[in-house]
Amino acid sequence: MPHPFQVTARCTTTRARTGRLSLVHGTVETPVFMPVGTLGTVKSLTPEDLTAAGAQIILGNTYHLYLRPGCDVIDRFSGLHRFMNWDGPILTDSGGFQVFSLARLTRITEAGASFQSHIDGSRHLLTPEKSIEIQISLDSDVIMCLDQCIAYPAERAAALAALEITTQWAGRCRKTWREQSGEKNALFGIVQGGMYDDLRRMSAEALTAMDFSGYALGGLSVGEPNQMMYDVAEAALPLLPGDRPKYIMGVGTPEDLVELTARGADMFDCVMPTRNARNGQLFTRRGTLNIANSRHRTDTAPVDSECVCYTCRNYSRAYLRHLYQSRELLAYRLNTLHNLHYYLDLTARMRSAIAEGRFEAFRKRFYADREPGGAA
Repeated sequence: MPHPFQVTARCTTTRARTGRLSLVHGTVETPVFMPVGTLGTVKSLTPEDLTAAGAQIILGNTYHLYLRPGCDVIDRFSGLHRFMNWDGPILTDSGGFQVFSLARLTRITEAGASFQSHIDGSRHLLTPEKSIEIQISLDSDVIMCLDQCIAYPAERAAALAALEITTQWAGRCRKTWREQSGEKNALFGIVQGGMYDDLRRMSAEALTAMDFSGYALGGLSVGEPNQMMYDVAEAALPLLPGDRPKYIMGVGTPEDLVELTARGADMFDCVMPTRNARNGQLFTRRGTLNIANSRHRTDTAPVDSECVCYTCRNYSRAYLRHLYQSRELLAYRLNTLHNLHYYLDLTARMRSAIAEGRFEAFRKRFYADREPGGAA
């Protein structure tokens, strides 16, 4: 298994670290936030926008792209990069979470996940082999093993059963990846086990024995209390090899990124900055801001006076509120540009703080800057 990751700096008082992940389409500096481009696009933005905002790697989705437009279309472009005109690295998730959250009439067996499409009701079987084959067709830089997701709360027996299927599927994913990909791209295993520390340990040990390029913690940020998520990460992250990237899937708030970086996580993705932008919630160093609030109707200030994104350099809160209240399409674009810049800048500032030996000071300042109740 190729080992494309190198640790470049460590915090002496926490588990925070910086690293360099070398992939086919470029090098990624960690900790990193990956904007979510589910359907081959980060909603309302162009690839040029993403580059300008500081994006190093973006996320695509196996389930969605398989159903529409289909691998036959993307094959004509030799992969997702040329199809969407993004020349940087792409990570694709396996489709397991979408089968769990979106598909109808899902049935999980050792063979795979049988489901009915949420688009047209057609029936499909997503096997570990097929998930890998789709991701190879997409030419993903980081391919994720198919896993079984479970809801929170879950009984121990259900968490154990999902763990066992996930482990079996991981072995089949690895075999298909080795046989069909030429091993040119990275393959990550996904640790499951619900909120049970001993099951997480069992999953981590089984996957570590398979020697993946990197490892992810799945099944978090599914409704559990934040402290429980932190506790699971605290226990599980040290079980994973220190020379591989550690990815926490589907997380999270700015606070989550800071706290989980302190616990040793390297990679994050979440729809929060883009989805919340479309709902008028903007992230600032002082906290979150609701642009629909009437107090912004005549406000000439930018969203965040410390932000250098395109939106803050050129537009006022009053204008952004006007666009949002009028449901103008430009509102979604400008809000998304700001929120993604905030997340990408946050991880960039964490990288600098870790490299310069001041991560704990950065963490304290991060919380001190946030106003009670947010930035309104």
